[in-house]
This record gives sequence, structure tokens and C-alpha cells, in this order.
Amino acid sequence: MSGFLITFITWLFQALNIAILGRVIMSWIDPQGNMGITRFFMELTEPILGPIRRIVPSLGMFDLSPIIALLLISVLQRLIISALI
Repeated sequence: MSGFLITFITWLFQALNIAILGRVIMSWIDPQGNMGITRFFMELTEPILGPIRRIVPSLGMFDLSPIIALLLISVLQRLIISALI
């Protein structure tokens, strides 16, 4: 059971990482968010990136919230998996 749970948690965090990276890439391609896939990534990741964006200001036109979110997700994943082992 623990192996399945670890695999599921790993998959879930990887999907979240891919969604954040997808949002970053789509923000370069479609900065206004007119495409459906861009809106999908924005709606999926905004609950994570929004609070980080309110705490950490952007550096000019550079938004650091995706980088910070990826780091926090990695730390959280390691903590959860180490607690399950």
C-alpha cells in the first residue's frame, strides 16, 4: 500500500510541475491568455502561483513565482515521501 501511495504522490507532484512549466511556456506563446490551453494552465496553477506572487514581488517583467513554486513543490514532495517511508 505504501508503494502505491508513494507512486501516486510522485505522479501528482510531477503533473503539477508539468502544469507550471506548461503555464510558463504558454505565457511566452500567448501572453494575453486567448488560447484555451493557456487558460487551462492558468486556472490550474493560479491557486499555487497567486499566493506566492503576492508574497514575492516580481523583478520587473520577470515573475519568480513559478521557480519558487517548483522549489516548494520539490521540498514538499520529499518531506511527504520521507514521512511515508
